[in-house]
Amino acid sequence: MKILYAVQATGNGHIARAVELMPFLQKLGQVDIFLSGSNSHLPASLPVVFKSKGLSLFYGNNGGLNYPRMLQSFSPLQIIKEATALPVDKYDIVINDFESITSLACKLKRVRSIALGHQASFKSRHTPRPGKKDFMGEFILNNYATASDYIGLHFNNYDSFIHAPVIKAQVLNADPKNKGHITVYLSHYSDEVLKQYFTKFASVQFQVFSNKIKQPIQQANIQWMPISNEGFTQSMIDSAGIITGAGFETPAEAMYLKKKLLCIPIKGQYEQLCNAAALEELGVTILPAIREDFNEKLENWLNQEQQISFELHNSTTGLMEKLMEVIGRSCHSSEDVAYSGEVFSFPWLSLK
Repeated sequence: MKILYAVQATGNGHIARAVELMPFLQKLGQVDIFLSGSNSHLPASLPVVFKSKGLSLFYGNNGGLNYPRMLQSFSPLQIIKEATALPVDKYDIVINDFESITSLACKLKRVRSIALGHQASFKSRHTPRPGKKDFMGEFILNNYATASDYIGLHFNNYDSFIHAPVIKAQVLNADPKNKGHITVYLSHYSDEVLKQYFTKFASVQFQVFSNKIKQPIQQANIQWMPISNEGFTQSMIDSAGIITGAGFETPAEAMYLKKKLLCIPIKGQYEQLCNAAALEELGVTILPAIREDFNEKLENWLNQEQQISFELHNSTTGLMEKLMEVIGRSCHSSEDVAYSGEVFSFPWLSLK
């Protein structure tokens, strides 16, 4: 069997999830990766066969998106050209993690595809939204990367097609410690902005992960760290708490590790505002932005115990069983598709 797995590379979470799912998918047969986007900071140890600049998100220095830079990198004609050239019709299965070029290619060539990822969960009206909905944000979540079938991932099972997050093995197998430091990843704020606030808490050690850092550097009470999937994860495992955006993978792993969590969503990023609403329901501290009162808010968070209202479970096996069910339906087969936890069984399809 030949599988095309389209992965959005505008954030680290999509790549991290793909790395975890790859061993399971490779039990099906050959897996080719289409990597789209240009501002992930994790090395992609994946079988990348197709690559595109795609549509990327770029951030300013103060918590928001850099729209001029995003528009500058946007080329509709190039996207149409790439979608037309992408050979989605040569694959038995197309899996899409919120990638627009592959979605367009499947539409143009009338190829069925499966949307698998966090954004797919927003197809349900039961998935939490902020108090004020954003029309354009809703439109993008529902139309940016459409598919024939959807398997969503979220903090909670808000609907029948929504499953628990994919937790990577390093977290699943971890023995969490509290070594006293606070792990920080806020890519939407500059290092200078973070430094001016964190250095005021001299008794607190911060490990701040930055895409501008190549080697660990200690400055006062801040240890600047280079972006690294393994390094960041280990920092979380050993931390007293985590400060990050309102993404999906990092907050999910923090809750799985039962770590205190503070989330600051990216301004104007509707998906993060939706995640913030869901996290707040679960007892996570949410700040809308780093403002003049940040020192006071941070001190309150450092001194309080966080009460998460539920326990996050991981079930990648259950997710793969659901994927097999959808694949069977997509391929119009009446035979059962089974995942044993060790091998995949496809009585209706011979591997190529």
